[in-house]
Amino acid sequence: MIEKRHFYIDGTWVGPHQPRDHAVIDPSTEEPCAVISLGDRADTDAAVAAALRAGPGWAATPPAARLATVERLLAIYQSRAEEMAQAMSLEMGAPIDFARDSQVGAGIWHISNFIRAAKDFEWLHPLGDGTPGAMIAHEPVGVVGLITPWNWPMNQVTLKVVPALLAGCTMVLKPSEEAPLSSLLFAEFVHAAGVPAGVFNLVNGDGAGVGTQLSTHPDVEMISFTGSTRAGKAISQAAAGTLKRVCLELGGKGANLVFADADDTAVARGVRHCMNNSGQSCNAPTRMLVERPLYDRAVQIAAEVAAAIKVAPAQAPGRHIGPVVNAAQFDKIQSLIESGIKEGARLVAGGLGRPEGLNKGFFIRPTVFADVTPEMTVMREEIFGPVLSIMPFDTEEEAVEIANATPYGLTNYVQSQDGARRNRLARLLRSGMVEMNGQSRGAGAPFGGVRASGRAREGGRWGIEEFCEVKSISGWAD
Repeated sequence: MIEKRHFYIDGTWVGPHQPRDHAVIDPSTEEPCAVISLGDRADTDAAVAAALRAGPGWAATPPAARLATVERLLAIYQSRAEEMAQAMSLEMGAPIDFARDSQVGAGIWHISNFIRAAKDFEWLHPLGDGTPGAMIAHEPVGVVGLITPWNWPMNQVTLKVVPALLAGCTMVLKPSEEAPLSSLLFAEFVHAAGVPAGVFNLVNGDGAGVGTQLSTHPDVEMISFTGSTRAGKAISQAAAGTLKRVCLELGGKGANLVFADADDTAVARGVRHCMNNSGQSCNAPTRMLVERPLYDRAVQIAAEVAAAIKVAPAQAPGRHIGPVVNAAQFDKIQSLIESGIKEGARLVAGGLGRPEGLNKGFFIRPTVFADVTPEMTVMREEIFGPVLSIMPFDTEEEAVEIANATPYGLTNYVQSQDGARRNRLARLLRSGMVEMNGQSRGAGAPFGGVRASGRAREGGRWGIEEFCEVKSISGWAD
């Protein structure tokens, strides 16, 4: 049993004021694998006070020195990648090979992209031609509260901590209590990189406790949150009293528009993308809309691909999906699969219960529904599990209407060989991101959505800007 009962505050590891133990559950076994302590208000206050004290010094540190610190952080992260992979695999059930490649790799990718963006970032620059003495300065927001989820732990931690460091902010990180081990390890990396005391602080806790305390704290200038839309609403309401900036990256219900001229691998690619990380990705393409001439064949392919996806414990080597994170998620997904069956969707793969041979652990059968209609629950609600819903469409206009008929707006997808159509749909789909023909976002491109998916823009230059205040200056001397 791993014991992690300390927080990282003001450059050192300290015990909580009032220890309250919380068991971290290994989702592959349903057994406790670690014990952490949850913080209380005194812990939150101590972390915020440390960040507040460190603020002026870190803000005054030249951007080149802050960049050098992040470059050291990247080197340490890479050198200890195996430890990080093991931590994430244990805490949230990512298969170990997937953890080594994708889960750890996401952090490396983001840190590298931030480093590149920071090298070209203009912290102080003229407003423009014809306005002598007019300057624009990008300055740190101040103390920021960072609240991260469990599904892609280092993806989201690096998307927040690194740009905050580069911008000159000081911070308090509250990772998910479901998956805290990777963040505690990351705090070791931060310490080893020589980040000054108080600049980065970590307090474990739950949303109702430390999360709310950060959201309402008068000395916290900004909250950056990734998680559910429900929690994002609660954070916005809690933060309103202190008028702090709130950046939210929330849920999604991505539509994947597959046209009859799509490439031969488009359907299989869409199924695997939906099932990736056991379906626990806010940008998963969980609604597959297929042009009618291709529909029957697409359903057949989807059923075959889903049936071939292996499910196994996180520590097993090889290419497979693991469990979902906890019992609550397991029960929710089972309930939503049941709703699809009861509401008349055609089950073509998977279904209720655990996969064959797995009698313990939060394992879900890769599930595909066909003949789904827009009003069905599985077509409307974010499932956050390996469940795909497929329905046909007849016209491009109909496909756009169905795709946009959701409160969410994170990522939509298009599969077509018609370049003019792709360009047209990229502008018509209401989402923060559109990915087409299997091409992922470019390095440093912003990640974020609209509407109920939040309006954060994380990554690259845009991610740094989120942690900056923009100051207008006139009368600047040459």
